[in-house]
Amino acid sequence: MAASELYTKFARVWIPDPEEVWKSAELLKDYKPGDKVLLLHLEEGKDLEYRLDPKTKELPHLRNPDILVGENDLTALSYLHEPAVLHNLRVRFIDSKLIYTYCGIVLVAINPYEQLPIYGEDIINAYSGQNMGDMDPHIFAVAEEAYKQMARDERNQSIIVSGESGAGKTVSAKYAMRYFATVSGSASEANVEEKVLASNPIMESIGNAKTTRNDNSSRFGKYIEIGFDKRYRIIGANMRTYLLEKSRVVFQAEEERNYHIFYQLCASAQLPEFKMLRLGNANSFHYTKQGGSPVIEGVDDAKEMAHTRQACTLLGISESYQMGIFRILAGILHLGNVAFTSRDSDSCTIPPKHEPLSIFCDLMGVDYEEMCHWLCHRKLATATETYIKPISKLQATNARDALAKHIYAKLFNWIVDHVNQALHSAVKQHSFIGVLDIYGFETFEINSFEQFCINYANEKLQQQFNMHVFKLEQEEYMKEQIPWTLIDFYDNQPCINLIESKLGVLDLLDEECKMPKGTDDTWAQKLYNTHLNKCALFEKPRLSNKAFIIQHFADKVEYQCEGFLEKNKDTVFEEQIKVLKSSKFKMLPELFQDDEKAISPTSATSSGRTPLTRIPAKATKGRPGQTAKEHKKTVGHQFRNSLHLLMETLNATTPHYVRCIKPNDFKFPFTFDEKRAVQQLRACGVLETIRISAAGFPSRWTYQEFFSRYRVLMKQKDVLGDRKQTCKNVLEKLILDKDKYQFGKTKIFFRAGQVAYLEKLRADKLRAACIRIQKTIRGWLLRKKYLRMRKAAITVQRYVRGYQARCYAKFLRRTNAAVIIQKYWRMYVVHKKYKIKRAATIVLQSYLRGYLARNRYRKILREHKAVIIQKWIRGWLARTHYKKSMHAIIYLQCCFRRMMAKRELKKLKIEARSVERYKKLHIGMENKIMQLQRKVDEQNKDYKCLMEKLTNLEGIYNSETEKLRSDLERLQLSEEEAKVATGRVLSLQEEIAKLRKDLEQTQSEKKTIEERADRYKQETEQLVSNLKEENTLLKQEKETLNHLIVEQAKEMTETMEKKLVEETKQLELELNDERLRYQNLLNEFSRLEERYDDLKEEMTLMVNVPKPGHKRTDSTHSSNESEYTFSSEIADTEDIPSRTEEPSEKKVPLDMSLFLKLQKRVTELEQEKQVMQDELDRKEEQMLRSKAKEEERPQIRGAELEYESLKRQELESENKKLKNELNELRKALSEKSAPEVTAPGAPAYRVLMEQLTSVSEELDVRKEEVLILRSQLVSQKEAIQPKNTMTDSTILLEDVQKMKDKGEIAQAYIGLKETNRLLESQLQSQKRSHENEAEALRGEIQSLKEENNRQQQLLAQNLQLPPEARIEASLQHEITRLTNENLDLMEQLEKQDKTVRKLKKQLKVFAKKIGELEVGQMENISPGQIIDEPIRPVNIPRKEKDFQGMLEYKKEDEQKLVKNLILELKPRGVAVNLIPGLPAYILFMCVRHADYLNDDQKVRSLLTSTINSIKKVLKKRGDDFETVSFWLSNTCRFLHCLKQYSGEEGFMKHNTSRQNEHCLTNFDLAEYRQVLSDLAIQIYQQLVRVLENILQPMIVSGMLEHETIQGVSGVKPTGLRKRTSSIADEGTYTLDSILRQLNSFHSVMCQHGMDPELIKQVVKQMFYIVGAITLNNLLLRKDMCSWSKGMQIRYNVSQLEEWLRDKNLMNSGAKETLEPLIQAAQLLQVKKKTDDDAEAICSMCNALTTAQIVKVLNLYTPVNEFEERVSVSFIRTIQMRLRDRKDSPQLLMDAKHIFPVTFPFNPSSLALETIQIPASLGLGFISRV
Repeated sequence: MAASELYTKFARVWIPDPEEVWKSAELLKDYKPGDKVLLLHLEEGKDLEYRLDPKTKELPHLRNPDILVGENDLTALSYLHEPAVLHNLRVRFIDSKLIYTYCGIVLVAINPYEQLPIYGEDIINAYSGQNMGDMDPHIFAVAEEAYKQMARDERNQSIIVSGESGAGKTVSAKYAMRYFATVSGSASEANVEEKVLASNPIMESIGNAKTTRNDNSSRFGKYIEIGFDKRYRIIGANMRTYLLEKSRVVFQAEEERNYHIFYQLCASAQLPEFKMLRLGNANSFHYTKQGGSPVIEGVDDAKEMAHTRQACTLLGISESYQMGIFRILAGILHLGNVAFTSRDSDSCTIPPKHEPLSIFCDLMGVDYEEMCHWLCHRKLATATETYIKPISKLQATNARDALAKHIYAKLFNWIVDHVNQALHSAVKQHSFIGVLDIYGFETFEINSFEQFCINYANEKLQQQFNMHVFKLEQEEYMKEQIPWTLIDFYDNQPCINLIESKLGVLDLLDEECKMPKGTDDTWAQKLYNTHLNKCALFEKPRLSNKAFIIQHFADKVEYQCEGFLEKNKDTVFEEQIKVLKSSKFKMLPELFQDDEKAISPTSATSSGRTPLTRIPAKATKGRPGQTAKEHKKTVGHQFRNSLHLLMETLNATTPHYVRCIKPNDFKFPFTFDEKRAVQQLRACGVLETIRISAAGFPSRWTYQEFFSRYRVLMKQKDVLGDRKQTCKNVLEKLILDKDKYQFGKTKIFFRAGQVAYLEKLRADKLRAACIRIQKTIRGWLLRKKYLRMRKAAITVQRYVRGYQARCYAKFLRRTNAAVIIQKYWRMYVVHKKYKIKRAATIVLQSYLRGYLARNRYRKILREHKAVIIQKWIRGWLARTHYKKSMHAIIYLQCCFRRMMAKRELKKLKIEARSVERYKKLHIGMENKIMQLQRKVDEQNKDYKCLMEKLTNLEGIYNSETEKLRSDLERLQLSEEEAKVATGRVLSLQEEIAKLRKDLEQTQSEKKTIEERADRYKQETEQLVSNLKEENTLLKQEKETLNHLIVEQAKEMTETMEKKLVEETKQLELELNDERLRYQNLLNEFSRLEERYDDLKEEMTLMVNVPKPGHKRTDSTHSSNESEYTFSSEIADTEDIPSRTEEPSEKKVPLDMSLFLKLQKRVTELEQEKQVMQDELDRKEEQMLRSKAKEEERPQIRGAELEYESLKRQELESENKKLKNELNELRKALSEKSAPEVTAPGAPAYRVLMEQLTSVSEELDVRKEEVLILRSQLVSQKEAIQPKNTMTDSTILLEDVQKMKDKGEIAQAYIGLKETNRLLESQLQSQKRSHENEAEALRGEIQSLKEENNRQQQLLAQNLQLPPEARIEASLQHEITRLTNENLDLMEQLEKQDKTVRKLKKQLKVFAKKIGELEVGQMENISPGQIIDEPIRPVNIPRKEKDFQGMLEYKKEDEQKLVKNLILELKPRGVAVNLIPGLPAYILFMCVRHADYLNDDQKVRSLLTSTINSIKKVLKKRGDDFETVSFWLSNTCRFLHCLKQYSGEEGFMKHNTSRQNEHCLTNFDLAEYRQVLSDLAIQIYQQLVRVLENILQPMIVSGMLEHETIQGVSGVKPTGLRKRTSSIADEGTYTLDSILRQLNSFHSVMCQHGMDPELIKQVVKQMFYIVGAITLNNLLLRKDMCSWSKGMQIRYNVSQLEEWLRDKNLMNSGAKETLEPLIQAAQLLQVKKKTDDDAEAICSMCNALTTAQIVKVLNLYTPVNEFEERVSVSFIRTIQMRLRDRKDSPQLLMDAKHIFPVTFPFNPSSLALETIQIPASLGLGFISRV
């Protein structure tokens, strides 16, 4: 499309204006080729005829569409020209208060002359890690880009900051360095970043001064190289300085000042340490009063002096050196006051004892006479002789000023050297970022040598900038394979050649300086002769022969030749320097050391700085071989060499450009002067960048962005699968001129103006669509109105017709009713006859059927009774036979068992009489009594506290009651007074009656008395009525008072309740704050601990010689005593022979350690006591056995019988218990057999019931056998008892005599012994088999109970879950159950294998013994072999004994336990296959066993190793979410176990009786609970950091950039710095990515068994991070603040809320953390025009701060032309309404904020004794107890 076709009616253009530079206008009619005049309408309402230039016929610049105004990047504008750039900058600066704007690769920074809150650490964190195009323009974005490219490309970087004086160069450079210092940090503990920042106040004080344009103008250039190591942390810095303005030391123009340091010294002259300097007011010194403005408004020089001294101290400049610097500076001030008097025209003198010179000599430590002489004389040397010549007053004054300038320059260089030494690092520098803060292009009324050098430097920098921009454009075209031609851009090489080439300005100046009689005038003539009329860039002023003009890239500058030679020579008398070198003041000769060394300007000094000033060499001292020429380097020559070195450095780095603009000359905040801005834009090369971009293809779109934006211009048939081909086809139709665009590999390139044309087409298409929508809606509304009227008419018709129809229906109903009445009457008559006949028939049938049924019933009854009689007789016969048989068998068994029971009874009695049994029964009673006593004391204390509170409340209540009583008594008194008044009235009435009688008697006075009586009566009635009224009033007052009292009581109650609620809230807030502070301290402590470990590792690596016998362990120090105790016990867990403690550990309170040592000693004493007691008992048992052998046989038998009876009673009681438990279990199974529980496993339950029934029957049989045994034992006892009572020795002798043969006696004894042994072994085997069966039954019962409870819990949980989650949970449960069953079966298989092997061995032994021994020797078989024989392999129980929920391990296996269970454990396998929290349970069961053994060393060692190992794991794999989540869950479970089994009542409420038996008995681990709580807090904070690191890359892309609702937000044109695409590419994160990640986090935490409350806190923290990062990016991205983006955000937030509902986490507080983001999205969508809208916004956005609301409104940007911008007046209205709101001035939310975490107590229902340890954990060395 031709450019002229765009000049249609209503098109807007820019026309030149002398005041505003450019003015906007609108075309009133279309432009036609050949027109010489354009009819325009100006914005102020005037019409104008704009005449085109007849020669060029150039049309005025077109204005960009409104949606492109205010863009972040100027290259995004469709029309790239000067007015568009100026207008965009003005809109951003004035309306949006945005001071930064991109212009391609340049950052344009406009000085706001106001402190803005956009440089805080939160802003730095927001820009850190972001792409440069993804955030709004900022100096931090440029710094981040440089830092990122340095790390990515392994290439050094440079940031070039330029601009006019007062434009903000120094501040921009300072903020860039602050960014590097904050983001990177330092590699050592020396805080190098603080030193780098501390160099700024020093350099500002000695190098900055007030000028007419800037209060803090840098009068020198500096290039700071910030060095980084391989990890890209700051290790040091180096500073190079350029062209210090030395002339300012001796001369200042009007309204200007000298360098700040002089005024700071004068302001601090009253300090004691400065008395010796003899300073005064700044107006008392010649060098500080010339400008007439010694004070800067708003600056306190005394405070600045303190800051300068503090910075010097931080940089390592000692107090003595600081005082030396101040002495030299004070000496310069006093030197300026030295006055000269003329003796004649060629000589001068100094007054005798001149005070300023005397002070100068004292401060400098030089001889007064010598200095006075050489100030007035100079030495001249010829080839043959040397002579001294006096100088004139003017020459002496110039020599004094030259000396002052020279001293200051040397001092400046000395300070720079020391600053570089302080910033120098011994570590090798890997890379650097250079920050160049150099003077911008300058032009004044009088321009001298300094301005010439400054503009020369800017010419070089501009050339480098142009080449870099051109190179980037060329690379972009080549990358996209676009054919390109050489772009014509301004090349300033001719100007540079004019200055620096042979016979150039500098060359001629140096040549003139070498001439003996060279002057400024002769140099000017040489310039005219050499360049005038030969170089187009060189001109001569018309009215001057001592000036010349150079055409620079920015403007023409006229330079005055006066002073050029003197400043270039920079001459100072050598004799004066020698006097200073001979100073007694040691620091002064140091300044002039480099005068004796001939250093080339191109060679860097030790600090990397190039010296800029040299003295013409007069001295003969120098290095051998040094030429005289090297001693005579001029200032211009040095500056040229240093500039070449700078350009080499910049060319070797990747440059980044910052152009600072001064908006006005009056330093007014946010005031934009278009003229000044245009001048600077031209001078700094921004417009040249725009011109270069506009010459090619400035607008660039990716194919996807173009398709998304201009999809509305395509038809459905044009849309192909290939986006690139689709865009090509559409562009060929829309833009016919193919030269206006080019297709690259990934982008489309447009000429200037083409995007505006496409936007116009798009707007026209959308406008047509809007008209069609309006047409359709209006038609729909009218049709809806018509249908409503038609419906009303039909309704009226329906009602009329309905009335007519109802009348006709009424007639029909009456006719029909008469017919029906007739029908029913006839039916009734016929039906009545039928019913009579039917009743008679039924009666006959019933009698007949009854007779037949009774006969049949009698027959059946007789047969049934006969069968019953047969059954009972047959049963009685069978039972009689069975009883006889059983009675005989039982009698035999009883006889045998009675004999065995007597023996056991005897043993039991012996054992019962032993003292040791009582001791065992009473173990732990003392501890329990003490615990109970302690609990009673605590309850008494609580009771006393409650009684005190109750007493106080009663006192308050009594006082209130007394007040109410007093009020009531007062009211009662008033009521009694009213009663008395009433009594008076009654008495008066009685008197009236008497008077009436008197009046009747006295006739004569009747009339008068009646009148009086009437009057008196009226008065009394009036009085009565008044009294009644008063009485009613009193009653009302009484009621009101009562009402008031009630109301006051209510108010007092309400106020008390409100105060209580407020105080509670305040206490909760204080508690949260305190908890947050404590957790932050823990976080800082862990960070310092990690830092300490890292430093220790580094030291170990550096030393590389490990200390013998010393191993470093993780520190576990904390604020409580317990951590110190187990840090001192680390040596026990690791094999360390000896260890010396740190001095800090010696300060640990000794109470806890002393207590533990005493406890250990008590344990050892108790063990020794137990050993001695065991020895004593053993000896007593030996004595008892020896006595028992001596006793007679019948007594032994009696004891055995007693022992057997006791055992029998125990067996009976156990049988009863087992039977009761079985019955209860059977009832529970039958009652709780819900369909959903029993349906899946009904066959299994039937098998189980059958097994239980068989077991119960077997128990009944065992019981009957025990009863038979009891009867036999009783009968045997009765039979043996008479024999035992016979004590007569003669009877025994007779029996013995009857056995004549001794062999018969021995044989009888052996037979009896064998019988006893056989009975005993049978009884023991039966007893043990019974115990095994009982134990197995108990185990099965317990496991069934637990399984039942688990099934019910899982069922309840599954019912609460959604269907998908329910299926997933059931599958997970099934997998877990099958895994456990598999493990159980494997264990049973192993046991059965062991049993088989054992049985085989026994069989071999038996076979061998049977073959070798006789049958009589079978008694030698041990009972243990008989016991081990399995009865039935099928009924082997899973548990062989009753476990106590403890795990036993050896001391030496502790490290193996920690290694297998913590260090090498993989969370994924444990979480999927085993129960949650298994490591925590195992560790606690090990602690329980150590507590059971009362081994404090083992408890302490295990807990210490556990904590340290968890820390090691988290340090090693701290960035893995599963690991951190797993150990957070297990740490919390371990903490809950320590609480649940601590024995404290508060934690035992939910325990079962079995769990209460498992409580710790010997140790109070409350302090270790605190340590574990701190560890859990640290793990939680680490978990939050891991979450943040994972989520952070997803949040901005998923929540802001990605279009969840496609097509809602259009893509606006972007500039050179492309933003991240909002289209979901392959590597782009979307909202689904965030939701998937949240699901992953939630599922992992649930698999690990994390507490639900803790999961809620984690989710709340996650949502806070999402909301904070999203809102912060929204506040820093102008392109995101639009109506459509607000809609996208609200949809995304609704998806997050839906996720919370699905996970049942709506009550976690996570939704509330998104409230600021929700309100920001609503703010983008609401109307923003009227005052009502402002009021609605203020009430709606209560979660946003005022700064955030104003920022969003300022950033609001329309995406389409139909949207409107927010007016400035509306924003002011919002600010006025919100001015009283007290909120934080901070703009961004703290994304790093972590909510304080709590760990609510969550007891476990899992029984410890049921926990199985899988073999996969490798814990075979642990045994269950």
